[in-house]
Amino acid sequence: MNAHSTELAPEAGRLEAAQLAALIGSRLCHDIVSPLGAIGNGLELLQISDQFPGLAKSPELQLIAESVEAARIRIKWFRMAFGHVAADQRLACNELSALFREIERGGRLRITLDCTGDLPRTEARMILLALMCVETAMPWGGQVQIARTATGWRLQAEASRTRQMPVLWAWLDGTHGPSVAEPPPAEVHFPLLAAFARDHGREISWSVGENRAELAF
Repeated sequence: MNAHSTELAPEAGRLEAAQLAALIGSRLCHDIVSPLGAIGNGLELLQISDQFPGLAKSPELQLIAESVEAARIRIKWFRMAFGHVAADQRLACNELSALFREIERGGRLRITLDCTGDLPRTEARMILLALMCVETAMPWGGQVQIARTATGWRLQAEASRTRQMPVLWAWLDGTHGPSVAEPPPAEVHFPLLAAFARDHGREISWSVGENRAELAF
């Protein structure tokens, strides 16, 4: 190999695919948050400007402001659920509660968290992925209670109706079978939660009924 070769040497370090995916997720979320923040600041300046009377109360500007805020919240959720997490990182329960309050403002779920102290960021990531699974089952909205129990975490949700998709939920306990097609990108949280559970030695249990859903790990 000459001095100008771009090939990796055999002893060069390599990252696993999951690590690369998490780092890419963190990078994307980080880079998107900045322009969203700039757009939000610009909207605030327009709302307080006296050069555009009535603009602040216009339905068009309100729609843009609501969309920017919803996108900001979603990316914050994605960054914590899909991004890179160090093994020793921890998250305060009140920080997680604050994120849930933001998620409530931008969606149809109403979330209650029963937790004190702090928790590993790896567990917070699994909780957020589990919440995405519940959201998939309840696209019309519902009530979700999240509690730390003696054996782990439990999410219990109720709604007027649910969307039952057993093929997706089967990813969580490995009963999907080798011939089942991969899930669409919008539902990647199902196999991802299953993969994290395997990596951390956690077992997942779940059930979905006509107006309820439960997930525990």
